[in-house]
Amino acid sequence: MSFLPVHPSPKKPDFILPAKACDAHCHVFGPASQFPYAAERKYTPHDAPKEQLFALHKHLGFERSVLVQASCHGTDNSAMIDMLEAGEGRYRGVAVVGEDLSKADVQRMHEAGVRGIRFNFVRRLVDIKPAAFYRRMAELIAPFGWHIIVYFESQELEDIYSLLMDLPTPLAIDHMGRPDVSLGLSHPNFLRICELVENRPDTWVKVGCLERMTRREPPYEDVIPFARKVVEQFPERVLWGTDWPHPNMKSHMPDDGALVDTIPLIATTDALQQKLLVDNPARLYGFED
Repeated sequence: MSFLPVHPSPKKPDFILPAKACDAHCHVFGPASQFPYAAERKYTPHDAPKEQLFALHKHLGFERSVLVQASCHGTDNSAMIDMLEAGEGRYRGVAVVGEDLSKADVQRMHEAGVRGIRFNFVRRLVDIKPAAFYRRMAELIAPFGWHIIVYFESQELEDIYSLLMDLPTPLAIDHMGRPDVSLGLSHPNFLRICELVENRPDTWVKVGCLERMTRREPPYEDVIPFARKVVEQFPERVLWGTDWPHPNMKSHMPDDGALVDTIPLIATTDALQQKLLVDNPARLYGFED
């Protein structure tokens, strides 16, 4: 299956990011010649190496970033850690781990800048593991102060709700839990996401990725009310990221500068923008001034 290449010339955003703004969700892919993709992967992306991401962040105005290990690299976090080591303390990482994870592994990744692991519950992308695996991994990383990013689609939350409530670490919900925006703000699937955040005080939500949920053209006006509601209801626990290089996008390849320009539509005041882009990621990921 072929996928779209990244946008060749993203615009310079009209929205000026605040100092120390953080792109809290992006990926680095390969290059495959140096960092091969996992044999068990369910998609093969275009290479998107660290040099390209460094240049993009400079162009957009991000001073900090969080790299999230994607499923195409499996549990080999080498490409992500390579970028952390080149990032001069401005980057943090979220790893994908396997059964053989040890305390020593966590310590080594912590020293490189990793601050969490990712659990992917999207069945079309990965094979779901037994609940005992997720609990054991959470117990192993908890002493390091790490958190868990959980990726699911809204209709899947009901099946994993009790597991997520019981995990002994903070959580961060990827892509707002992927609600079906055509069903409206009052649909039980979206309300269940808000309920999880309400009932679990150490749960964070990433409110980017409008382009994955939309049924419309940019600026994705059908998704903006969902993101704005989460930002206004949980201003201390929201994050925003580009999701560059937008793996598995088939409808269109978003312009990352235009994505940045959606931020003031979902965080409508300077105070909310400061929390979303600077204060919240600094608190969760331990960025130092």
